[in-house]
Amino acid sequence: MLAPVQFVVFLVSAAMVIRFLLTGEGFGAATISVLMKTLVLYTIMVTGCIWERDVFGRYLFAPAFFWEDFVSMFVLALHTAYLGALAFGSLHARYQMYLALLAYSAYLLNATQFLVKLRRARLEGPAENPGAAADGPALFI
Repeated sequence: MLAPVQFVVFLVSAAMVIRFLLTGEGFGAATISVLMKTLVLYTIMVTGCIWERDVFGRYLFAPAFFWEDFVSMFVLALHTAYLGALAFGSLHARYQMYLALLAYSAYLLNATQFLVKLRRARLEGPAENPGAAADGPALFI
């Protein structure tokens, strides 16, 4: 349920960030949208870790999701770097938004990983891919 919400927040936020970069207007709205996206990301990561523990007995890096979790760590690191840049004022507004777009690019890569895995699991069926056919993979996106 959170994955589609995060994707909508991502689309709206990406549009606001790009608008700011193109026009120089709307920095406050773009910043709030990136903060919302980051909050949803952190929420989805926590719920995803709980799901992974329930299904695979590990919070992170279960063999079935190792590479997805690996890329997720980069996604989290980039979003957290954005928060740090914002909190400490260590980057100019334009560079903060570039960092947000870099984080969003990593998010798209990670979302694609999970969508491919989810599609493969649905095609193979639960007997051939236990645990992965559940709606769990979409929790991480």
